[in-house]
Amino acid sequence: MIKINCDLCGKVDENFNRVIVESVELTVCSNCTKFGKFIGPVKKPVAKLKRKEVKIEEGPEVVELLVENFAGIIKKKREAMGFSHKDFAIKLNVKESVIHKLEIGSFIPQLTLAKKLEKILGVKLIEEHQENHQAPSQKGSEGFTLGDFIKVRK
Repeated sequence: MIKINCDLCGKVDENFNRVIVESVELTVCSNCTKFGKFIGPVKKPVAKLKRKEVKIEEGPEVVELLVENFAGIIKKKREAMGFSHKDFAIKLNVKESVIHKLEIGSFIPQLTLAKKLEKILGVKLIEEHQENHQAPSQKGSEGFTLGDFIKVRK
């Protein structure tokens, strides 16, 4: 149980009230309530819930990534379909500058925009890759730690 002390006398009590004393809101015991203007009782604090540990599954995880040459693919297909930057931007509901940046490769689109581009252009811009994750290894296993690279001066 969480203990609360009176802001005026320091007493630990079961029943606390919120009062205003000289324009300051305080939490006080039932005896000190008479020194200020009563606002209301203090609600008893609720105990915090404990967090559950989540076990990370080992094995392959599928990750979606953009193809390496997405900028060239977008530009070639847009030109082949006869869209100008302005028309294509309106169709995608983005700014014209975004289309220009996409085509020169200075802007990497989020997956939602990449999926829109795939749908409109009819090309494949997103590839699925599998990543293998392993549980953290036990101490003393193979591999280096930061301590292996630090030189201590004496």
